[in-house]
Amino acid sequence: MNRVKRLVEAREVYRRGYSGNGIRIAAIDSGVAMHADLSGRVIAYQDFVDGREQPCDPNGHGTHVAGILCGSGHSSRGQVQGMAPGAQLVALRVLDSAGNGKTDRVLSALQWVLDNREQYRIRVVNFSVGFLPGADDVEQIQIMEALEALWDQNVVVVTAAGNNGPRDGSVTVPGISRKVITVGASDDQQGGRSMPRGYSGKGPTPCCIVKPEILAPGTNILSLGNQGNRYVYKSGTSMATPVVSGALALALEKNPMLRPEHLKLMLYESTRSQEWQGSAWGILNVDKLMDFV
Repeated sequence: MNRVKRLVEAREVYRRGYSGNGIRIAAIDSGVAMHADLSGRVIAYQDFVDGREQPCDPNGHGTHVAGILCGSGHSSRGQVQGMAPGAQLVALRVLDSAGNGKTDRVLSALQWVLDNREQYRIRVVNFSVGFLPGADDVEQIQIMEALEALWDQNVVVVTAAGNNGPRDGSVTVPGISRKVITVGASDDQQGGRSMPRGYSGKGPTPCCIVKPEILAPGTNILSLGNQGNRYVYKSGTSMATPVVSGALALALEKNPMLRPEHLKLMLYESTRSQEWQGSAWGILNVDKLMDFV
């Protein structure tokens, strides 16, 4: 994660003392294992797969994402610390042990966030889940509408562009939504573990809008494993998405009054577009983002 923070210019933000303190992020994923680096960070857990009461993550995807969001770095002596280590997590499990999901589980989780956002003071939703296999057009629209409803209720929604690149028009649902912030991988050309070169989903969308808007590192990211207190590498836009979500938590700590549309505009104004020749706005620059907040 230290490498990731260097790549997204997240230096001064931590020297100024920002950590995402007081900001709560809902991660809709495969659950979360209680890694030591998440001690005291998981304030709520809901299981829409097995109905388990205690946090679990048989797959490992959600735990890895959680570490990028707010891992403390305890087991690595600070070397593998999340983007917003002071933030807290609401973990919602919608993916099974194989990483598969069902639309009704996702919709139930999104409705839970909508119903409980005020009680848990949820400001950010990290949705590192792309198009669900078998979902028809109606189900895809339902998922996008549910995420957009959260956006309208002052919850910043950050989604993955998916790993179906490099062909054009390969951004997955719900990343094609006009409202949400969609994240691609800035380093997908090098490929990664089980990922081909150019894997990050590309625009344009059917509505011909820029997607993904923002890019962040997603290849060979070291974060939390779901076995013991180990760290593991994973690659994909699922890993790039919490880099942006964590950065937004830092921004919300500085100015809690910001609405999702304000943050989206600030991302647009602060990206390192000169280093990117694709259709996205550019690469995340955290210190510059904080200057706009």
